[in-house]
Amino acid sequence: MLRQLIALLLLSAPAFAQAVTPNFTQGSMTSTTTTTQTIDETITTTRYGGKVDSWSGTNIKACTDAACGTSTHITDENAVYQIHTVGDDWSLEIQTRAAGAEVEEIVIDREVEIESTTTSLSVFSQ
Repeated sequence: MLRQLIALLLLSAPAFAQAVTPNFTQGSMTSTTTTTQTIDETITTTRYGGKVDSWSGTNIKACTDAACGTSTHITDENAVYQIHTVGDDWSLEIQTRAAGAEVEEIVIDREVEIESTTTSLSVFSQ
């Protein structure tokens, strides 16, 4: 019986696939993609200045051992500042800064948000 079954299987007719006909003739597809990107950034700007040694004022005179009222650099170890007219208002401003000293630092923190949309259209036909 086993021999007959094997012989039957070997002698069977070949199988053929049936043709498939699509149900559509044309069409289209639209795809939309939206993305959002957030960027956090910090911008730091540091400014450095040159050497400064100056003074200014009202009703003030600069004196050294040699003379009073002459222009004197504030780095002079013997410089003395005196009120010119006693009893009157006076002001004195002395500015000193080493060369290469930091003058200003600006820090900007910001968030940038970028949104982009891509739309694509595919058209197909048979």
